[in-house]
Amino acid sequence: MDTRFERIEGGGRGLVLLTAGLGALALAGVWSTFRMYVEGVYLSGMTNRVPWGLQIVLGIFYIGLSAGSLVISSLYGLFGRSEYRPFARVAAFAAVLLMVGALLSIVSDQGRIDRVFVQPFLHLNPLSMLSINPFLYASYVLIGVAYLGAMLLESERWTRALALLAVLWAILVHSGTGAIFGFVPRELYRSPLLPPSFVAAALSSGTALMILVFLALFRLTRRRLDDELILWVGRLLGVFVLVAAYFVLVENVHRLYLRESREAARFFLFGGPHAALFWGGMVLLGTLVPAVLLFGRRTRGSVPWVAVASALVVLGVLCERYLIVIPGLAYPPELLPGWRIARSGFEEGIASYHVSGYELLQAAGVLGVVALLFTWGLKLLRLLPAEARALPRGGGSANEG
Repeated sequence: MDTRFERIEGGGRGLVLLTAGLGALALAGVWSTFRMYVEGVYLSGMTNRVPWGLQIVLGIFYIGLSAGSLVISSLYGLFGRSEYRPFARVAAFAAVLLMVGALLSIVSDQGRIDRVFVQPFLHLNPLSMLSINPFLYASYVLIGVAYLGAMLLESERWTRALALLAVLWAILVHSGTGAIFGFVPRELYRSPLLPPSFVAAALSSGTALMILVFLALFRLTRRRLDDELILWVGRLLGVFVLVAAYFVLVENVHRLYLRESREAARFFLFGGPHAALFWGGMVLLGTLVPAVLLFGRRTRGSVPWVAVASALVVLGVLCERYLIVIPGLAYPPELLPGWRIARSGFEEGIASYHVSGYELLQAAGVLGVVALLFTWGLKLLRLLPAEARALPRGGGSANEG
């Protein structure tokens, strides 16, 4: 199957207005970050007890979306599914930009941004995931750019090799991100299951996002997109959703079983301020409803219902990322196990965290930068195919096209 890739032509006034709007969002984020850099992070909702906020939540969320997008790209680049070649370039480009967005989110969260680009390289600690991950993230972007370049140059040999490296590196990167939390001695963090759980959630959210992106791009540019392609990716998404749900179930059953984390698990699941978000946002809307839509006899063959399920999966994983970061910090740590502390200057009880307006502007700024780069990438690079058609059953040789 020969696939002809094109730039998006035209745009006119609409493109100018879109560029201006996204640029304004980006500038608002820069202004907010500058204010926090000059005046201090007290402008955010973070405290000494909750030093990670919305930007860290969005950072690990974007990393997951990026890893999942690369898997969709690899359906052609690595597994040789020729019918998915039309999606490969857009998915790889999105993966690179989402990682850039993740890095911008993490950098904007730092009180001393000027040290971010120096400290990891001058003071490498091979025993700390916080020290190792900056190298993983930077190399991931470089590998993603090289993989996309190989596809743009239509080098089948390098596309195959770099697709394998990119997918393996994506798994490594997201496992490393999960290890940041899984290796921390906190009741709601410490778990060897967090690295693979992060990978499973990344696969589901990234796949869901790509379904939405493909549907939007092909409809807005009035290009042919066979329903069967989206429905097949939807079936893949259903599997990823079940795998991610399994890891979440085992994690929380494990916490309830262990005596040292049982009280924290009860706070998280049943009595704390985040329980409603867990059961309503993550479990119900983000897992159960999408699973019913993706596997239900009347809905699994409907592209609109697959799109609804995809949107809910993205929302559910965003809830999960918030629930990973904030409750684990808000729950009071056991500073001296077996001892009773008579008096302490450390804040006691359940800590609170509320997203501030400055943090929302930072988040909008990062989103504006990513969307702006994506828009002009589609305009300048040959990323989008003239059409995406399903192969006849039994087709799909990697050598076609």
